[in-house]
Amino acid sequence: MSIRSADSVALATHRGAIRRARLGALLRASGDALGVPARASLAVRLTDDEELRSLNARFLGTDAPTDVLAFPAAEAGRVGDLAISVERAVDQDRESGGDGAAELRLLAVHGLLHCLGHDHAEASDAASMTEATRALLAGQPVPDLVPAR
Repeated sequence: MSIRSADSVALATHRGAIRRARLGALLRASGDALGVPARASLAVRLTDDEELRSLNARFLGTDAPTDVLAFPAAEAGRVGDLAISVERAVDQDRESGGDGAAELRLLAVHGLLHCLGHDHAEASDAASMTEATRALLAGQPVPDLVPAR
């Protein structure tokens, strides 16, 4: 598993939250719990709203920032790629009094589940994905997913 951080002023101020999130350990444990082969790879890019907006426009045709993008891999031995806006995660977590670490964890698991084929387009899928997220983030509050439309 590869976790890389972009170089940006926004990220430099959030290094503590990134460390506290322990994303490498979380994603390895989550992969184990979900039956992902130990040698399967997942690339994670920690970046800012500007880069997520660019990726969102380029790959999904939506010219707007978002918190996480997941790109499932079509090849054996690869789970996929995630891009997470640390800037947005910190802002979203501040609403509940956090420092960003919990939201980074939530977004990483959410993206991993998308790479593994989970979705939340329908209410039943959203409920299943919420349940899987809660199991992987035991002890951390996880909001109900709203079906994507």
